[in-house]
Amino acid sequence: MSYTELKREVFEANMELNRRNLVVYTWGNVSQIDRSKGVIAIKPSGVAYEVMTPDDIVIVDLENKIVEGGMRPSSDTKTHTHLYRHFDIIGGVTHTHSTYATAWAQTQQAIPCYGTTHADYAYGEIPCTAVMTDEQIERDYEEETGVQITDCFRDRSPKEVPMVIVAGHAPFTWGKSGADAVYHAVILEEIARMAYLTKTLQQNTAPLKQGIVDKHYLRKHGKNAYYGQK
Repeated sequence: MSYTELKREVFEANMELNRRNLVVYTWGNVSQIDRSKGVIAIKPSGVAYEVMTPDDIVIVDLENKIVEGGMRPSSDTKTHTHLYRHFDIIGGVTHTHSTYATAWAQTQQAIPCYGTTHADYAYGEIPCTAVMTDEQIERDYEEETGVQITDCFRDRSPKEVPMVIVAGHAPFTWGKSGADAVYHAVILEEIARMAYLTKTLQQNTAPLKQGIVDKHYLRKHGKNAYYGQK
């Protein structure tokens, strides 16, 4: 079975993450799933973007077993596969330690929806997970990172909010493909930067009124959306 095209797409998505300056050295990864084949392609662990090739991309199944590849997959692979198993609408996952989004993670705060830029891409605040418990740390850390995220989305839609802040850690984003997940990682970093500046200028800034949030999100993503071209 050939995974050449899947590996190429994931390689390009990882390189876009690097081009967008969202990673330092090896601090990030992108994956993409082929649900028909039951596999995901993901960046190899600890390999610098400058030397990585499409052939280095690792193929694993949803139980984290290597299907193809001569390198170890990303250390975050179990988090990715957990998200694919629980969010059946997603096709790609991105993890970074981008500066502003990670700063929010380190303060263990959700990012409030302060303005229409945010509302265009996420419906409501960008949530921050609960802090991982000692028991979770002692179990399977990367799997439990996925649990942190899916627990956070018990009452949220991963389609309406395609991004999350993992408390004390860093952001994860997702989308219909690896490239789409990277797109949301770029958006999240910009939203996080804007929110930081907003809160710096005025500490007690109120979130945007719900009517405007609804208007901006729904005109782009609702059933009667009219933003962009058909």
